[in-house]
Amino acid sequence: MSSPLNISSVVGGVAVTGGATIESRNPADDSDLVATVTMGDAGTLVDAARSAHRAQQAWADVPAPVRGRAIAHIGRVVEANAESLARLVTREIGKPYPEALGEVREIIDTCDFFLGEGRRLYGQTVPSEMPDKQLFTFREPVGVVTVITAGNFPVAVPSWYLVPALLAGNTIVWKPADYSPACAQAMFDLFTQGGGLPDGVLNLVHADGPATYDGLERSLDEGLINKIGFTGSTEVGSQIGALAGKHLQSACLELGGKNPMVVAPSADLDLAVEGALFSGFGTAGQRCTSLGTVIVHDSLHDEFVRRFTAATESAAVGDPFGDVLYGPMLAPKFAERFEIYLGWIEDHHTVTGSTGRGLIGADNPRAGFVGDPESGVFCHPTIVDGVRPEDKIFLHETFGPMVGVTSYSTLDEAIALANRPGYGLSSSIYTSDPADAFRFRKGVKAGMVSVNNSTSGAEAHLPFGGNGKSGNGSRQSGVWVLDQFTRWQSLNWDYSGRLQKAQMDVVELTPNDGFRLE
Repeated sequence: MSSPLNISSVVGGVAVTGGATIESRNPADDSDLVATVTMGDAGTLVDAARSAHRAQQAWADVPAPVRGRAIAHIGRVVEANAESLARLVTREIGKPYPEALGEVREIIDTCDFFLGEGRRLYGQTVPSEMPDKQLFTFREPVGVVTVITAGNFPVAVPSWYLVPALLAGNTIVWKPADYSPACAQAMFDLFTQGGGLPDGVLNLVHADGPATYDGLERSLDEGLINKIGFTGSTEVGSQIGALAGKHLQSACLELGGKNPMVVAPSADLDLAVEGALFSGFGTAGQRCTSLGTVIVHDSLHDEFVRRFTAATESAAVGDPFGDVLYGPMLAPKFAERFEIYLGWIEDHHTVTGSTGRGLIGADNPRAGFVGDPESGVFCHPTIVDGVRPEDKIFLHETFGPMVGVTSYSTLDEAIALANRPGYGLSSSIYTSDPADAFRFRKGVKAGMVSVNNSTSGAEAHLPFGGNGKSGNGSRQSGVWVLDQFTRWQSLNWDYSGRLQKAQMDVVELTPNDGFRLE
């Protein structure tokens, strides 16, 4: 067991001392104190925004290819420390080590991708309707970006914001989740030291929700922030979006999901079960892309439920450093919230199998549990069959190891069920019929669609994001994210030596009156 870290906000390269402290403990072993954190307040965030504002122009003046090389250096430093960082992720939030290592790989992939974009922040040369005139477009950084991230992906998701924002010439105020501060500190150190970032380019603020909101409002009032990026719940995201809109800004919102998986008559049933198990219960169901409801064709419903139940009952749960499907809840508050979701189970539902319900412990054991369930906050996987379109379990995100199951008779019905909750992040269909796959892709409102794959998982060069309750249409990853962190500037350059008035002085060709279209 490693010694606990002492962590505080870092503004302009200087640690901020003083203030209340909180503890970050290993959710798989409550006796393991990971870090003690000195919390900032609204003023800390405002000071960080001022620091970023002062540093922004100098950072923007660094040539984009040079900023790209800084991103490349960060990628190499993260790669050299990948195992240590992954172990810290597992220790602080309880994510199984192979998943944590994959999450760190996501940072490396993101850095590798955006290295090249430093040489491809392309504008365009556009033909003018006037003679002796040229038109151009340029990408310009938005300025100061405030990034607020959740802790279920404490290092991968922040990289989706930090890397492209830095590459594009922005400076950043980053407010990570209060239950993953050690991961945030490690990532901050890797970015600032590995990338050689000047002081003030990246600032780290530890603060609770009310202080963060107050600091955001004050910073916006002062004109210090030019963009807000937020990953978290739909409820909080709507508040962030409203605050940004009040100041005529568009926030980048990546929110929750109620992600459907359709199992068509032609599906490979074993493959569908494997996909449902991973996307429903991986990370204890605590992903925005976690499977919400399996929508199974009538002809396969009973057999699918039987196989899915058997696979869930035999899956290993427990110590995240062991060979397990999933480990603990991210923090005790998520276990408490999961109990509320379990209260949504109604009399017409069937909780399948004998996997138990709620917290795993001596009085509510799980066969084959890996480790000591009493040491942390572990919850039973729960399959709820017979959910209906009007049920809370069907309509709302249940952040935890719970998967609903319902059935359908036609693909149009399945698509309507998939869209009914009004989210729109991720979706999946298992089928061997191309017509079903393309009809589902066209009809579903999700920003991401998988065919014969789980609802979870993303690659660094594809757009990531959702619609409806899952986001405001903004996208992370790939070249598409650059639209979040740059603004288009147009330039018209007239070298005719006279004033040419667009639309008023356009040269027109004289039509040939003798021309006839035969």
